[in-house]
Parts: sequence; C-alpha cells; structure tokens
Amino acid sequence: MQKLLHMSKKNLAETIDPEKIPRHIAIIMDGNGRWAKMHGKARVFGHNNGVKSVRQITEAAAELGVEFLTLYAFSTENWNRPKFEVEALMLLLVETIKKEIEVLNKNNICLRTIGNIEGLPTLSRRALMKGIESTKNNTGLKLILALNYSGRDEILTMVRKIAQKIENKEITSAQLNETDIEANLYTAGMPAPELLIRTSGEYRLSNFLLWQVAYTEFYFSPIMWPDFNKDHFYEAILDYQSRERRFGKTSEQLQ
Repeated sequence: MQKLLHMSKKNLAETIDPEKIPRHIAIIMDGNGRWAKMHGKARVFGHNNGVKSVRQITEAAAELGVEFLTLYAFSTENWNRPKFEVEALMLLLVETIKKEIEVLNKNNICLRTIGNIEGLPTLSRRALMKGIESTKNNTGLKLILALNYSGRDEILTMVRKIAQKIENKEITSAQLNETDIEANLYTAGMPAPELLIRTSGEYRLSNFLLWQVAYTEFYFSPIMWPDFNKDHFYEAILDYQSRERRFGKTSEQLQ
C-alpha cells in the first residue's frame, strides 16, 4: 500500500506541465488553530504542525522550479490574538529559522521577507535577518515570509514614499505610473503572483497582497494547513494550468 501511495504522488507531479509552472505562488496558510481544536489540542499545537507543511510545500516548489513562494506567516491583525499564542508564534519563528538555515542552503533556497519587520520582537527580527544574510547568495527558489504584514499598510507606505519624492521634486504627479508604484511596494523587483492558494475553506484575501493580485488566479482548498501536503499543492497547480489567463483580452485574441 505504501508503495502504491508513493507512485500515486509521483504520477501526480509528473502530470504537471513544466512549461506552465507559475513563477510566483502565494499562500495564505490558514486553519492551524481549527486543526488543533479538532485534535483536542491548544492552538499552538496547530502552528507547530503547520511548520511541517511549510517544509513540504517549499520543497515541492523548489523541485518544480517555482521562482518565488510567498507565505502569509503573520499579519498585523494577528497581534490581536491571545498574548500566549502571539509569543509562541514569535518563538516558533526563531526556532524554525535556526533549524532550517542549513536545509535552505543545502537546497539553494534564498530566504526573504516582506512586511514591517521593525515591528517584530528583537529576537525574532535578529533570527530572521540572520537567515536572510545566510542564504542571500542562493540562486534557487526565493522563499518570502510575509511577517507583520498588511496589504493596506503596504499601499499606505508606498503612497508616503511617492509623496515624499513629489515633495522633493524627484518626480511629478503627472509622471507617476504603475512602475513607480510597484517599485515602492515591499515586493519591488518581484513578479506578481500568478497563483494564490488559501487553505481551510475560507474565501477571502485577509489584507494580503492587495495590489499584486489584480490578475492572480485564486485556488481555495478545504484542507487545513497542517494537513496540506505536496499532493494538494500539485492539485492547485494543475487547476491553475487548466485555466485560460486572458488579462482582459478575448480567447480569440490569445490564439
């Protein structure tokens, strides 16, 4: 039975068209707390098990040749959760990065981050910066952790930067275009995600990459994040590959 299951997973991955792999995949990793409750455990138990899914999906993305994988790890709204849970999440971030640096380097994965990093606790920020520095020369998958992140705050920060440039007469409002906006977002230099996955059966963006997902394909999975594995990831990509991306054009124009 185990051998058959292994073959099934291998065959599913092999059905993916390597010419149509999304360059950038973003994931809202949802359902850790509810998963823990279903198992009669504290919410922190779900977050700990969610790390295993992060490892699996990062590995799968790297194997497929995905260039950017952005994971919504901690939003600005998450500070409103119980203090114990927030402290546990920050500690988990430190421990996970310390444990995974060697694995990231071994697999040529470059760690990056988006969000208001200065707002993180000192230990978490230091661990994150160490991970980024240690992997900065890796040329494979770019793994981006969205931490203390808010899509609205990102847009507000961008507006303030551009307003300052206009005030300094570096640019005029008439000259302003989408390229200027994108150059002042947290994601500057990154392509917009072609595919956004949200787990746990929820159907909303939760303040994630609000500018960037204008033409992103959405995939909503009922699977809780700690149970989300490589097969589920492959299914999301296969669903993406079955779609026609028109960007405002007609099907006939794409032929």
